[in-house]
Amino acid sequence: MKVLGLTGSIGMGKSTAAAMLRRLGWPVHDADATVHALMTKGGAAVAAIDGAFPGVVMDGAVSRPELGKRVFGDAAALRRLEAILHPLVRAQEKAFLRRHVLRGTRLVVLDIPLLFETNGDKRCDAVAVVSCPAFLQAQRVLRRPGQSPARLAAIRAQQMADFEKRRRADFIIPSGTGKGPALKKLKLALVSLLSQPGPGAWPPRPKPRYGHA
Repeated sequence: MKVLGLTGSIGMGKSTAAAMLRRLGWPVHDADATVHALMTKGGAAVAAIDGAFPGVVMDGAVSRPELGKRVFGDAAALRRLEAILHPLVRAQEKAFLRRHVLRGTRLVVLDIPLLFETNGDKRCDAVAVVSCPAFLQAQRVLRRPGQSPARLAAIRAQQMADFEKRRRADFIIPSGTGKGPALKKLKLALVSLLSQPGPGAWPPRPKPRYGHA
C-alpha cells in the first residue's frame, strides 16, 4: 500500500488539501484530529496530561487554552507533552494503516503537521507539502481567534521553515492561487505515486538478516 505524507506549516492550507483528498476518495489519517480526540473526555491522554500538567483538565477533558499556556514557549514542557501524545498518535496511525492494508486500499494519506520534524517522512513513499506566500500565510493565521503577530512568529520559530519543507518535498501543492491549481497538483501527485513500482511503504518489510562469515 502506498503512503502519501501531507504536511505544511500553519496557515498554508493543509487542511483544505486534506479535504480535497478525502473528496477524491482517499483515506486520510489526521494527526491533529487524533490529538484532539485523545484529549477530550474519556480520551487516552487525559490522565497522563493531568499528571504532567496539573490543573489543565476541566470536566474530564484537557483545556487546550490552559495547556497551551503551559507549553507555549517552554521547550521542556513541550517535550513532556510530546512524550505523552506521540506514542498514542502513532498507535492510532498504525491501526489506521493496518485496517486499510486488510481492506486492500491502494493508497492512504498521513496528514501530519510536523511530519519532517518527527521523521514521519521516513514512513511514507512520498511527501506533499502545501505552501503559499508568507504574507498570505500571515493573513490567514491572524484572522483566527487568539492569534497575533508575536504568536505567529513564535510558531514559525518552532516549525521547520517552509523553504526547507519545499526542498524536501516530492510534490509541492500551491494554495495561494485558488483551489483549482491545488487540486490539479494533488491529482498529479496521486497519479505519479500510484504509478511507482513496488509494494509501497506499508506494511514495513523486515530488513534482510545476514549470517556470520
